[in-house]
Amino acid sequence: MALLSSQSPCHLLWSCSTLVFLVLLRSDTASSALILTLRNHHNRHQHRRPMFQTNQSTCALFAGTWVYDESYPLYQYSSCPTIDPEFNCQKYGRPDSDYLKYRWQPLNCELPRFNGLEFLMKMRGKTVMFVGDSLGKNQWESLICLISSAAPRTETQRSGGDPLSTFKFLDYDLSVAYYRAPYLVDIDVVQGRRILRLEDISNNGNAWRVADVLLFNTGHWWNHKGSLQGWDLIESGGIYYQDMDRLVALEKGLRTWANWVDSNVDRTRTRVFFQSISPTHNDPNEWQTVTTATTTKNCYGETVPMSGTTYPTGEYPELMRVEDEVIRDMHTPVYVLDITMLSELRKDGHPSIYSGDLSPGQKANPYQSADCSHWCIPGLPDTWNQLFYTVLFY
Repeated sequence: MALLSSQSPCHLLWSCSTLVFLVLLRSDTASSALILTLRNHHNRHQHRRPMFQTNQSTCALFAGTWVYDESYPLYQYSSCPTIDPEFNCQKYGRPDSDYLKYRWQPLNCELPRFNGLEFLMKMRGKTVMFVGDSLGKNQWESLICLISSAAPRTETQRSGGDPLSTFKFLDYDLSVAYYRAPYLVDIDVVQGRRILRLEDISNNGNAWRVADVLLFNTGHWWNHKGSLQGWDLIESGGIYYQDMDRLVALEKGLRTWANWVDSNVDRTRTRVFFQSISPTHNDPNEWQTVTTATTTKNCYGETVPMSGTTYPTGEYPELMRVEDEVIRDMHTPVYVLDITMLSELRKDGHPSIYSGDLSPGQKANPYQSADCSHWCIPGLPDTWNQLFYTVLFY
């Protein structure tokens, strides 16, 4: 079979961490200042370029630090029955709870507190859809919990399964949906073999047309190999490949997605978001300094965030460069929720072994079984949704 060259395509320089110019305001800047600057930002920039978003507004939403706040979390796990066992850390034995009490503090403004009733009223009659891998599901379930906690008596209905699940707030005719598409593009099964079709998105895309707000994500699955790999063959241009340069595959798949968005999204009705890659914390060498003795092998046992505003290193810079380049070439305005850096600081936020999906034997071997990719609910995904809420309404 033919194989593509392993040479990666040329990409724009990654600018998220190197070209951030902050206009510092007084530390007591109120939420009203944020609302004003975001509204001005929205009016001035019809096509909001990803990664430079913090340069175009006096509020740098994604640059900041984590602060301890006793008023958090915004809800308890026991009040949200929709949390999947894999994310429900408190229910499945996590002994510490301080990780629930950290609030994201941008450097020069205050985020408005998430208001579930406001979300319901402003999104009445609409459909919000998360599309992507299980990190999208993580955020989807968090948003349901945040809204439900503000309106516990609202009648609800859950339906569907794989790939589409929908949670409806019937009194407000609001649908919050999750569509599982780890690569965004289609995967077909032919004679028992999974074919990743880099230029085909029609099957998945048909389900997205109904949404008023679309929030896409992809990333982790493009690097998976062995038993974690989600395909058996890759098809591109009518040629089948046993493998190819993963960055080449990602770019091809993302350009197919971008073309679908540009061709099918009604910009007057539908808003499009893209969530940057959620980090993992499998290697403590990423966050422990040379003067700190390495006592862990992954996120297991981590109970506090990193201090400061930057993370020493990361796992996905090349993937993020590809995503950045593709989105910059799009005609449809796409707002990038650049959650990577703020999430990298939260080495304490993963389920680790406190997941209902693990057996007692797996929990007894945390350095082999700990989940350091997903996030506890309540937890970090609530902040993602607070940022989503802020950009959506202010």
